[in-house]
Amino acid sequence: MDRATLLALPRLCALWAVLFALFPCGIQGNWMWLGIASFGVPEKLGCANLPLNSRQKELCKRKPYLLPSIREGARLGIQECRSQFKHERWNCMVATANAAAAAPLGTSPLFGYELTSGTKETAFIYAVMAAGLVHSVTRSCSAGNMTECSCDTTLQNGGSASEGWHWGGCSDDVQYGMWFSRKFLDFPIRNTTGKESKVLLTMNLHNSEAGRQAVAKLMSVDCRCHGVSGSCAVKTCWKTMSSFEKIGHWLKDKYENSIQVSDKIKRKMRRREKDQRKIPIRKDDLLYVNKSPNYCVEDKKLGIPGTQGRECNRTSEGADGCNLLCCGRGYNTHVVRHVERCECKFIWCCYVRCRRCESMTDVHTCK
Repeated sequence: MDRATLLALPRLCALWAVLFALFPCGIQGNWMWLGIASFGVPEKLGCANLPLNSRQKELCKRKPYLLPSIREGARLGIQECRSQFKHERWNCMVATANAAAAAPLGTSPLFGYELTSGTKETAFIYAVMAAGLVHSVTRSCSAGNMTECSCDTTLQNGGSASEGWHWGGCSDDVQYGMWFSRKFLDFPIRNTTGKESKVLLTMNLHNSEAGRQAVAKLMSVDCRCHGVSGSCAVKTCWKTMSSFEKIGHWLKDKYENSIQVSDKIKRKMRRREKDQRKIPIRKDDLLYVNKSPNYCVEDKKLGIPGTQGRECNRTSEGADGCNLLCCGRGYNTHVVRHVERCECKFIWCCYVRCRRCESMTDVHTCK
């Protein structure tokens, strides 16, 4: 261990101590901090010093080689959440490590109020984070980074000789990724007390599974041709996961069409509207219990910043348009001056000569 790392260790330990105080180990969302943990590498800190609950720590100790995949899964989920909602009133804002360290005890975790609110936003967070973990672990398996999983061996043989193709290559073993995601994230309902916590936990478990189902449903088949002079006499095919951006778009669509369920559990989750209860709830549906708060105005108690000061698009009719994003309050316009190098030419010999170009841009921000 080099000198810089040794000097940084006390600061890292202090920061993790603050995180532990802020978020007790029983909370499911603790592991999400690994996705923004630029202040420390999980593999160096060790399982015992990570913001994980007792079950996750035990799994981490048995499979420490999965730590990079867990971190990457958290990073993927956070990044995609922010990308999908960057123009919305709720823009999937997350806390930073510095903010967490400076915050008073008892404040909300990484995603703030939304992680425990039981709203549509909670549903999306749990789905996209579970999907991120499946995606990263499965990718790691296919890349040969782990001994206990690799390619999907069930697709090594078979195909259709009459159609001129067979299974081959390295199909992504998404079933292993889904198994690990369930093992790592799903908290047993029997260990909870209180009606409200049981409802929210059941909802979160369902939405995490919906995220996993999205990865499996969007698997695609890639093929490579073999034959003389580039002909496609025979094709070798394999299954591969879609890009995480495509999975994010799928989950955003599910968010837009999410289903409100009753806050009373009998045998299973039921739709809130009585006249719709005969319509079955599918595994890939996103569920929520409570309606979303007003994200237009600041609410310090809930940690909602509001949309004042957000940049908007004056000509757009979509979510990023000034009319919707500013919630009817109107917007301010100011001119921003840009200076950049342009019309660069190489002069023999040997330098580059550029002009200095200026441009003026109108920037609109919500009142």
